[in-house]
Amino acid sequence: MASATGIPESRNQNDGRGEDEPLLGRAGDASQQDDQGLQFNFVIGTAVIAQVGIWILTATIWASVFVQPLMLFSAHPLLNSAGILLTTQAILLLQPTHTPKQKKQGTNIHAVLNLTSILTLIAALVVIEYNKIAHSGAHFQSPHAILGLITYILFFLQAIVGIAQYYTPGLFGSTEKAKSIYKYHRMSGYVLLILSFVTIAAATQTGFNKNILHIQLWAVVAASVITLVGVLPRIKKQKLGL
Repeated sequence: MASATGIPESRNQNDGRGEDEPLLGRAGDASQQDDQGLQFNFVIGTAVIAQVGIWILTATIWASVFVQPLMLFSAHPLLNSAGILLTTQAILLLQPTHTPKQKKQGTNIHAVLNLTSILTLIAALVVIEYNKIAHSGAHFQSPHAILGLITYILFFLQAIVGIAQYYTPGLFGSTEKAKSIYKYHRMSGYVLLILSFVTIAAATQTGFNKNILHIQLWAVVAASVITLVGVLPRIKKQKLGL
């Protein structure tokens, strides 16, 4: 999870200024206002661009699957794309928060979205492994399969660390020690999102996609870039220790 909690509250938080200056734009451009609900975080600032990109990517994958006869394997790309969609929404939801109340509410929903994403990704992994075993297929040989396994493992670790540091900080020795690694958790969350897009792009080069689904590499790359163009500018500099 790319958690946005734990920043010392002594810094200026008026309308998200100070600690909430985004990578691109003015301070407060990508911040949740005090009188706004969390639902507005999905479209604040460049989030609209991210929404366009991630929904295009998801729709492209789902359309390619549903125009073909459905089979057990069909669940694999459907579940994976749904998981990445949920992860993206979890990031967009939490990025604009800056007050203690917003951070608490946002983190709780962020956790729910990401846990749902993890369960979805685990289901996708179970489907592909069962399909491989049922058809005596080779395991983890293609670039997509190897990247996929790495991505699954990192997603799981990211979720475990995120939950532990926020809900059970005592595991790290103290609340302050747990907060000290928040910035690394956020950084790894963005890296993991990019890795997910790379893994999806690698899937377009598999035999199954080339022979059956026909998802185009350029379409995946374009949608991924659009999503990142919407997500990355909303990163708050000081939340990453910059």
